[in-house]
Amino acid sequence: MSEQKFTPRVFSGIQPSGGLTLGNYLGAIKRFVQMQEEDFETIYCMVDLHAITVWQDPADLTRNTRELAAGFIASGISPEKSILINQSQVPEHAQLGWIFNCVARMGWMKRMTQFKDKAGKNAENASLGLFGYPALMAADILVYHATHVPVGEDQKQHLELTRDIAAKFNHDYGVDFFPMTEPVIEGAATRVMSLRDGSKKMSKSDPSDASRINMTDDADAIAKKIRKAKTDPDALPSEVEGLAERPEARNLVNIFAALSDRTVEDVLNEVGGQQFGTFKPLLADLAVSKLAPISTEMARLMDDPAEIDRILAKGASQAREITAPILKRTYEIVGMVG
Repeated sequence: MSEQKFTPRVFSGIQPSGGLTLGNYLGAIKRFVQMQEEDFETIYCMVDLHAITVWQDPADLTRNTRELAAGFIASGISPEKSILINQSQVPEHAQLGWIFNCVARMGWMKRMTQFKDKAGKNAENASLGLFGYPALMAADILVYHATHVPVGEDQKQHLELTRDIAAKFNHDYGVDFFPMTEPVIEGAATRVMSLRDGSKKMSKSDPSDASRINMTDDADAIAKKIRKAKTDPDALPSEVEGLAERPEARNLVNIFAALSDRTVEDVLNEVGGQQFGTFKPLLADLAVSKLAPISTEMARLMDDPAEIDRILAKGASQAREITAPILKRTYEIVGMVG
């Protein structure tokens, strides 16, 4: 069995379920933008098939898909440098997803912590899609032979499953066809926490809008939310260890570090000893300078949905040049008559 050479290729996606936040930007999109400037082919996706694992109002799904595309583009993902798609326009995702449903094992799926979190006590009423979606996620990645996936900490388990599925497929069919995809987890704020409770992840589903910065927030809203963010009475420490038992302080310092492309150590060297009354205005100014232009550009793009649709259709056409031959070869390996 000869070793297959894989093109360095990045795939990642975000669900278009509405309400893009600072957490999405720092945990994912900012890294997507950086990776398109590195030695990779980059494919970025609005995973609309994943979104419907829980009920979505059709009109909302349409709008949210376009808004997420606008957020990608406004943040610096260039349709000239990256392939930008919504998943449902590239049917090979779902077709390979079925093959992987037949490769993945029930026991593997039952170990997925995200299903337990999302289904809660009502697992019997959850959709089959919600239970099985990690196999589709593996297909999203492997239908491009993607070698690297930028992921948040909470998605690491799914990437391990993707590697398990690739390894089992390769073993079962005696091939070296699918790559062992590597996770890319790095940066100061891969996990951004709530501005009201530093022990909880920033979430679009939190009832309090003050808990998050939305990527559609204007400059005034961004500054106001940071000024009102929960803190503690102590001054900022000069050493990273001093943030250990201070979740709100750690979160705000992490956000500052990520927005300014610096390490937490570097930031604390500068702001250690400051009270939050001094630090928060610095963070607010930084956040406004980085984020307000994105929200302005998103609003401009959303005024022209036809242009967004054109970009996504072009991306789907480019994507299928990669996915169609990979799916065709997969079918041949499995024994499907073509």
